[in-house]
Amino acid sequence: MDNALGDFLRARRELITPAEAGLAAGHGIRRVPGLRREEVALLAGISVEYYLRLEQGRDRNPSAQVIHALAGVLQLDAEGTAYLMSLTGRRPRRGQGSGDERVPANLVLLLHTLNVPAMVFNKYSDVLAANRMARALSPEMKPGTNRLRVLFTEQAARDYRDDWETYTATAVAHLRARIGTETDDERLHALIGELSLKSERFRRLWARHDVRTAQEVTFRIRHPQAGPMELLVEKFQVAGPQEWEVLLLHAAPGTPTADALDFLATLSASE
Repeated sequence: MDNALGDFLRARRELITPAEAGLAAGHGIRRVPGLRREEVALLAGISVEYYLRLEQGRDRNPSAQVIHALAGVLQLDAEGTAYLMSLTGRRPRRGQGSGDERVPANLVLLLHTLNVPAMVFNKYSDVLAANRMARALSPEMKPGTNRLRVLFTEQAARDYRDDWETYTATAVAHLRARIGTETDDERLHALIGELSLKSERFRRLWARHDVRTAQEVTFRIRHPQAGPMELLVEKFQVAGPQEWEVLLLHAAPGTPTADALDFLATLSASE
C-alpha cells in the first residue's frame, strides 16, 4: 500500500539535525541521519506510538493541530505545510483531466501571434504546443517532448542551462506540489519511475520530498546562436479540467536579452 505521508515524514525528519531542532547533541554515535522518531514525537507533543503509526501508514488522519505541530518540528514552510495537509486528505483531490490533449486551434493561433517564446504544457510537463520562437529557444520546448525527460536525460538541455542545478531542484519540487495526493496516477508513476532509473540527479531530488509552488521568475540559458539570455517567466492556467499551463518568456526592453530575443525572432522566422 502506498504510504506517501510516511515517506514524507521520514524524508523530512532525516534532514533536520538535533541542533537545528534545539536538542542537545547527546553522547554516542547516532545510527540514523537527522531526528529519531521519538525526538519528533517529543517535540510535536504526541506519543511515540502515535507518531510511529503515522510514519508506518497505519493512521492517515491526524488532526490539523498535529499536522501543524509536525510541520513546526520538521521546519516546513507554508508550501511544505500545505503539502503535508494534502497527504492527509485535507485537500480535495484533483481529477486526472481529460484524455484529449489536442490544444484548441484558437489557443495555438494565440501562441503564434506572440513575439516572445510561448508554449502550452500539461501537469506531466509534456509540451503540447509551442510557437516558433519557443522551438528555436530550447530543446525542452519542442511539441511532443517532455520537459522533465529532456532536462534530466539529454546533455544538450544541460548545456543550455546556466542554472541547471537550481533549475532541476525547482522542477522536481514543482512536480511534487502539482501532483499532491494523486498517488494512483499510473502515467505519473511511469514518468517518475523512468526518470529515477535514467537520472541519478532526479532520483536524489525526488527522495528529498521538497515541495514548491512559487513561480520561477527567471529562465537562464546559453543559446548557441543568440548567446546568454536571462528571460522573465510568466505562467497562466488554461481554463478547463486538463490542468494545462501557458508559459511565456520575455525580457525588459533595452537589455541584452531583449536584443537576443529580437535575433531569435529573425532566426525562427526562417523555419
